[in-house]
Amino acid sequence: MAENIFEYEGANCWWDVTGSGKPLLLLHGWGSNSQLMKPLAESLSSVRTCYLIDLPGFGNSSEPPEAWSVDRYADLSEAFVREIIAQNHEDQKTDLLVHSFGARIALKLLTRQDADASFDKVIFTGAAGLKPKRKPSYYLKKYTAKMVKAPFMILPGNLRDKGLTQLRSTNLWKKLGSSDYSKLSGVMRETFVKSVTEYLDELLPKVSHEILLIWGENDTATPMDQAVRFEKNLPDCALVTISEAGHYAFLDQPAKFTAIARAYLEPASN
Repeated sequence: MAENIFEYEGANCWWDVTGSGKPLLLLHGWGSNSQLMKPLAESLSSVRTCYLIDLPGFGNSSEPPEAWSVDRYADLSEAFVREIIAQNHEDQKTDLLVHSFGARIALKLLTRQDADASFDKVIFTGAAGLKPKRKPSYYLKKYTAKMVKAPFMILPGNLRDKGLTQLRSTNLWKKLGSSDYSKLSGVMRETFVKSVTEYLDELLPKVSHEILLIWGENDTATPMDQAVRFEKNLPDCALVTISEAGHYAFLDQPAKFTAIARAYLEPASN
């Protein structure tokens, strides 16, 4: 398996490739990296040339030079397809297999002007990007956080910044925030906020590609109700659920997941 660095707008992105045949780009989720998808890539390497990339801020890649939105990650992915994948696979469209945050990026890519010319088959698993149904406890934490933060917002600039920095280090603030957010700092904290506060529900009807949804029935990060919403609002898709699997269905049930993916990517000829 070859290892390389793709440079894009100040970010050094680690990537590797394995297999042969038509190209398949795998995009990992938030807080993850390409190594978690490596066993899946290797299991599909007999039918696809699998490209894995550590998105900026994750794995072996550097952080972006500034806070990125989902669109910036989509720009990076589009450039990677154009400058790396397309150069090695002339006249072949790229398939996509994306997990969680990777689906946010894919939705951006698939609704761009040249999407039909660039991408072919698409698999979403544990896809994120839709506005979630919130429990009352979420709103309680949200408004409590606003109340705790309010006194600092009326202070002069330097005092405000110092006070907020101290507040964010307290156990109370960490309990009020998401586990992903509390682990971050600097540019990746800002990137996280930009990413998770953008809901992409309105993009679903605009996707013209055929999409296979593979979902772990016990997924709690992106529950089954979100899978059903994807299925209902994407014009051309099918939903397959995997029992005894959660958000990382490809790790929980690798044999089942691979069999489903292979059957979709490389259907048996009659």
